[in-house]
Amino acid sequence: MPLNPSSFLYEVDAATSVATITLNRPERRNALTFEVYDELRNTFRALDREPGIRAVVITGAGAAFCTGGDVRDIIGPLLEMDAPELLEFTRMTCDLIVAMKECERPIVGALNGTVAGAGAVIATACDVRIATESAKIAYLFTRVGLSGADMGIAWLLPRIIGLGRATELLMTGDFLDAREALRIGLYNRVVPDGEALAAGTEWAARLAAGPTSALSVTKRALEREAHMTLVDALAEEARLQAACMEDPNFREGFRAFVEKRAAVFS
Repeated sequence: MPLNPSSFLYEVDAATSVATITLNRPERRNALTFEVYDELRNTFRALDREPGIRAVVITGAGAAFCTGGDVRDIIGPLLEMDAPELLEFTRMTCDLIVAMKECERPIVGALNGTVAGAGAVIATACDVRIATESAKIAYLFTRVGLSGADMGIAWLLPRIIGLGRATELLMTGDFLDAREALRIGLYNRVVPDGEALAAGTEWAARLAAGPTSALSVTKRALEREAHMTLVDALAEEARLQAACMEDPNFREGFRAFVEKRAAVFS
């Protein structure tokens, strides 16, 4: 059965093999609900099994990418939950990030406006982030009395921007504007307002046209090698690269290089 989430928009471009997820609560600045969290997690878990998908874009409808948990639909109910219920919720939110990082398809975040709270963590968990000029970003958790280390961000963010700056952002909850986020490497590109989805989709299509298996191996290596010594990482890369050399995409890439044409990867 094809994916058919009800809490956000989902479509696949058969011509480019790009799947687009659009958070679709613009009247609430795409704030997250329990259902959105759950369906996002399940969707990213299922994407590797979906035929014809080689890259993913996630964006938001309207003027914001995502402003985190909905005050009315999540924050209020959390105040009424007991300890086991709270732990079940926090584990679900963390599982969404695991699903994104374990998804073998490249994920491009098209950040079309404010990126805050859990929305900022989701954006950070993407493999590439393309943001508009108005896409300010903040990890707001300490501002409401919660740990700045939420949904894996204390692991993700220092690896992208360094421990010192990550500490500052997670402890203060301060916003960064898009240009500063670009300067410190949190954003990969900044584009004019209104162009995030087009630019993000172009990036995703470029990745989708690449060697799917090789990109999957690269994504996994970037995550796994963070825990390895250099010697162990070299041994792992030698094993993985030897396997890639047996893949038909390697032969196609070599032939295309020799013949001075664009490679047609599978």
